[in-house]
Amino acid sequence: MSDANDKGSNGVNPEKDLAASNLPGQRGDQGEEIRVQRGMFGANNGGDTSGYGGLVRSVRLPGPAGRPYGGWFDEVADELEGALEEQGLVPENAIEKTIVDRDEITFHIEREHLVRVAQTLRDDPALRFELCTGVSGVHYPGDKGRELHAVYHLRSITHNRLIRLEVSAPDSEPHIPSLVSVYPTNDWHERETYDFFGIVFDGHPALTRIMMPDDWQGFPQRKDYPLGGIPVEYKGAQIPAPDQRRSYS
Repeated sequence: MSDANDKGSNGVNPEKDLAASNLPGQRGDQGEEIRVQRGMFGANNGGDTSGYGGLVRSVRLPGPAGRPYGGWFDEVADELEGALEEQGLVPENAIEKTIVDRDEITFHIEREHLVRVAQTLRDDPALRFELCTGVSGVHYPGDKGRELHAVYHLRSITHNRLIRLEVSAPDSEPHIPSLVSVYPTNDWHERETYDFFGIVFDGHPALTRIMMPDDWQGFPQRKDYPLGGIPVEYKGAQIPAPDQRRSYS
């Protein structure tokens, strides 16, 4: 029985680096700059009425981490790479990069190897990530060539660990292999991500919309989707839809 006070037992890296570069919001010039945001919310069509229209900041993704990652992160990375090598797959061909940020580890996987990597993480006795809690979509319009990201959270009940897989695809070819064959509970999560982000999960048993009508045009949670809305009447006055309101900048 592990000590309940042992932070390593609940999925947190026990060897956390307290350097300023690892604290939230302290990336500075590190990582990959994907866009420069102007204004509080990045709106450029009159939708930003916050009064912070002059605010300018870089939006960055964390860069790859170097070894040692710290704590059990190295153990998981070593076992995963070794298991892939045993299957005749060069780890560098499957794992694009490994990121340790905010005390969490994320493996960026090449999409053509996603199913094999997920199955290895599930079945290898030293890994045993038996549970995938779903897939989430992310849209970075400025991340050219990989605008769409699918993010998977995997939990090992055996070892009480949590890791993340991330896969990217371009807007022009939004296809990512389905993981329903490995994690059946991903069925509805993949449908929702397809519905809202337009990511096509190849091999899914019934990839249809789950929230929006079947004939709906576009994908509502993409960043370039029109804000839209309908005018609202309030005390006799008409309040226009958000994308039609005046700008204060």
